[in-house]
Amino acid sequence: MRIIHGQEFDDDQVREYRTVIYNNILKGMRVLIDARQKLNIPWEDESCVKDATTVFDFSGSTKLDQSMFCDYVDSLKKLWKDSGIRTAFDRRREFQLGDSLKYFLDNIGRIGTISYVPSKQDILLARKATKGVIEHQIMIKGVPFMFIDVGGQRSQRQKWFQCFEGITSILFLASASEFDQVLMEDRKTNRLVESCNIFETIINNRSFASVSIILFLNKMDLLQEKVAAVNISQYFPEFKGDPSSLDDVKRFLCDLFDSRRRERGKPLFHHFTTAIDTENIKHVFQDVKDTILHDNLRTLMFQ
Repeated sequence: MRIIHGQEFDDDQVREYRTVIYNNILKGMRVLIDARQKLNIPWEDESCVKDATTVFDFSGSTKLDQSMFCDYVDSLKKLWKDSGIRTAFDRRREFQLGDSLKYFLDNIGRIGTISYVPSKQDILLARKATKGVIEHQIMIKGVPFMFIDVGGQRSQRQKWFQCFEGITSILFLASASEFDQVLMEDRKTNRLVESCNIFETIINNRSFASVSIILFLNKMDLLQEKVAAVNISQYFPEFKGDPSSLDDVKRFLCDLFDSRRRERGKPLFHHFTTAIDTENIKHVFQDVKDTILHDNLRTLMFQ
């Protein structure tokens, strides 16, 4: 939202994102190294054992700067080229791995320089879990919008309702591509089912009877890749369409969330999005802004 509405990041924020990206890469590679071992995938090059040890010794509590990260770059490059790590990556739905890791490792030559400054695309792809409640005020064509970002992890959800008083809209973001993945918290609950359950508690809450709720089915780029490789009916037997058809899968996902609404008279607005595609988000948010302003005007007229 900041990027598409022209709000630049200051130097401190860029430095913070650089550290986040460094951590995303090293922690992600550690996950792949561990997965390769647990899945009994052999190394292509046995000398990678030394590089794996170097990366695995990284402490997530260490605050990395450019020079410290550069010490890992050669090992990261070598590991990413190894077929053992690549095979583990191809089986990533069997364990927890960040969606952006491939992008960062494919760009390690640029990111792994002493003069590296994150691009806007890098910042969009950086993964930093929201903890607590974070407020962002953004002016959009002279209208102030206050975005309240709440963490989606189970441990963060008890904090939600304390910040919902006075809100005019809820933008519910669900990852459409996670239909074959499980939660990090319990390793067994399907992520999409969990999203639907949370959505159900929100959309049927009487406190939000006059609040417009807009569903974002996100990560369409990843969903398109996944539909070509994974049969959704293996995870959702009720799916009756063509599992290789993106349109059929999108329709099913939308119906899956829509079926959780008890109040059928209230409209559910939904959008298919790719959050890292700024042009897509610009177009979608124009529709969202119009919906929010229209609903607020209607509310004021009846007060």
